[in-house]
Amino acid sequence: MSELSRPEGERTFRSPSGVVMMIASGALALFLLGDAVVRAGWGQMLLLAPWVLLALWIAYQLSASSFVRIDDSGAVVQNMLRRTTFGWRRVRDVDMRWQLEFALDDDRTVTAWGGPNRARPPKQTRRDVEDGGVRVPAGLRDLTEIRDRWDAAPGADVDAPIRRVWDVPALAALAVIAVWALTAVLLTR
Repeated sequence: MSELSRPEGERTFRSPSGVVMMIASGALALFLLGDAVVRAGWGQMLLLAPWVLLALWIAYQLSASSFVRIDDSGAVVQNMLRRTTFGWRRVRDVDMRWQLEFALDDDRTVTAWGGPNRARPPKQTRRDVEDGGVRVPAGLRDLTEIRDRWDAAPGADVDAPIRRVWDVPALAALAVIAVWALTAVLLTR
């Protein structure tokens, strides 16, 4: 998404460990597929590729696909294959148990798996004690930012409906991988 098409003040919260996991998984998949080309050739690599890509797809879904995106009009919560979009007027409360939770006006709670989460308070260093400062956990800072955005939301523009949809691109990628894997199995029998 280019900078021009992004809404003003949009912020995305994502698990940093998920991004690291995806980079490591992608590098491993690239190595395995490259090794298959070197050892067995392109044809054999194309027969092995759907299984490596399936493992990479699963790693992506478990580690990096979940996120929380907020802007002035509302929030988007992506939890693996489900995406929930809602305006700020639909939110009754924003809280953090282990993960960020949005209590909506339809009596449902949306827990954000990939957003800010509760963590152990940061260790105070000697410099913090000498400066008289207290280090605040990142999850608490993010929760405060989200609550501030919710409190400051303009009243007229935030009455968007609650929409729950499937992540169609991820399901389409899974379908392509499944068809490719089925074709590979049929070709090898």
